[in-house]
Amino acid sequence: MAEIVEAFKNIVGEANVLTKEMDTAYYRSGFRCGFGGAKAVVFPSTLVEQWKVLQVAVDAGCAIIMQAAKTGLTGGSSPSGFEYDRDVVIINVSRLRGLRLLREGTQVVAFPGTTLFELSQELKKIDRVPHSVLGSTTIGATVIGGVANNAGGALCKRGSSYTEFAIYARVNEQGTLELIDHLGIRNLGETPEEILTRLEAGEFTDADLIDDGRAASDNDYVNRIRNLDADVPNRYNADPKRLYEASGSAGKVACFAVRVDTFPAPKKKQVFILGANDPDHFVKMRRHILGTFVHLPEMVEYMNRSTFTIAEKYAKDVALAIKYLGTERLPKAYALKAKAEYLLNKISFLPKYLPDIFLYYASKLFPQHLPKRLLEYRDTYEHLLILVTADEAIDEARRFLENDWGRTDGVGFFECSEREQEAALLHRFSAAGAGIRYQNLHQRTTEEVLSLDVALLSSDPEWIEELPEELTKDMVLDLSYGHYLCHVFHNIYVFRKGTNMETIKTLMLERLTSRGAKFPAEHNVGHLYQAEPVVEAFHRQLDPTNSLNPGIGKTSKNRC
Repeated sequence: MAEIVEAFKNIVGEANVLTKEMDTAYYRSGFRCGFGGAKAVVFPSTLVEQWKVLQVAVDAGCAIIMQAAKTGLTGGSSPSGFEYDRDVVIINVSRLRGLRLLREGTQVVAFPGTTLFELSQELKKIDRVPHSVLGSTTIGATVIGGVANNAGGALCKRGSSYTEFAIYARVNEQGTLELIDHLGIRNLGETPEEILTRLEAGEFTDADLIDDGRAASDNDYVNRIRNLDADVPNRYNADPKRLYEASGSAGKVACFAVRVDTFPAPKKKQVFILGANDPDHFVKMRRHILGTFVHLPEMVEYMNRSTFTIAEKYAKDVALAIKYLGTERLPKAYALKAKAEYLLNKISFLPKYLPDIFLYYASKLFPQHLPKRLLEYRDTYEHLLILVTADEAIDEARRFLENDWGRTDGVGFFECSEREQEAALLHRFSAAGAGIRYQNLHQRTTEEVLSLDVALLSSDPEWIEELPEELTKDMVLDLSYGHYLCHVFHNIYVFRKGTNMETIKTLMLERLTSRGAKFPAEHNVGHLYQAEPVVEAFHRQLDPTNSLNPGIGKTSKNRC
């Protein structure tokens, strides 16, 4: 391995190759779950360097894990355990940032480390918005990461991150690295080095773009979501229509760039907060909006009362960090936290996740960060929706809320001010990590978190699940949040210490399967879910020697 590490250093420089356990700990761990071994973490700074690093790793027979911002929630962008049959190398592409606007910004070419936040900021200058809005946009989720993981995001009109235009490397049946250029740009060169150099330098024009009927976004989603009686969910990870080369690849190829659509920015936005105690009110409202509205909302985000309250208490530091530190500083802050956590966890008499415990108590020193009306609605209603509308949809939604919804007994709504709007959306995002933080602080009395990413049938009225006693008798926390119009939910459960979590998970998934649900919905299989046969076959086709991200979807980690 020493020779391989030296070869990496000759390509990217000594400072950009990490081998010490303390230095690599952050990159060997998942954002929410997962941890494993790796001999080196390598940081290329050009596309050609990425190609050369891949070549060295493939020739040496290493297992390769491609990694960017590491915001995935199922452990798919980090090693899982230490049982690989060969050395593991992580190639982190976070330094490979850059994008090229095409055709006056109606499309964009994004490189491996380009984040959705960076794309959003660039498109703001020309009054356009990206193909997707993810919860993890705020902490650095990348464009290519979203495409590779079928990331669905919160938008009601645009579905999963998807494109059929990509340039990527794969390891073929003979174990040889090859470049597949399906980006749809002419005259970039003949060799991989020529193509990648010219691409990164932007040595092409709109006249070089190829249009051959391929899609650069999930352009059918607005129609699928309106189908209230479909026999499959609106979007889910194993949808064969959304598995195409880099799209849904889950790290089984090494992507250099994708070409994706952008969209006109709304001229005006308005956020409404809706509350109800009877979930059937939301069912009727959802069917009315999808069945009759001319203009769909931008987003409709759901939280139950437990999620709101746990996030208020246990994710306060996340909301404050995003608001005051800004998104650019967060990845470095998380890396520093991981280093501290790695060192402190080696001290046997200290509790695990000590930095999390410190941040929780430090956040209590700050005043209440949520507006009064949000707190009042949490106290009044068990179920809350954040309804985000834009342009023509604003008046359509307002008329419905005033003339229909607002006249229903047991419900309520109000229009957000700018401060309330920002706080509500930030609170909804920070809720994603609240269950983990709760478990960290109660680690002596609880098992690891069970997190389920579920897509329900559009016609399923039981979106609030009534679980039997055998599943609830040892449950201490039941959180639910998600994308309501899309019928995609993230359910977080915490159980008492000693609970058989494998049995609980099996029973939960069996119940969901019997109702036609699919899982995962949008977070990809990672190392938490068994890949469906269609996904496993797709990944085997992309990576026949099992060289990249082996073990994904609970498959074998062994070569071939």
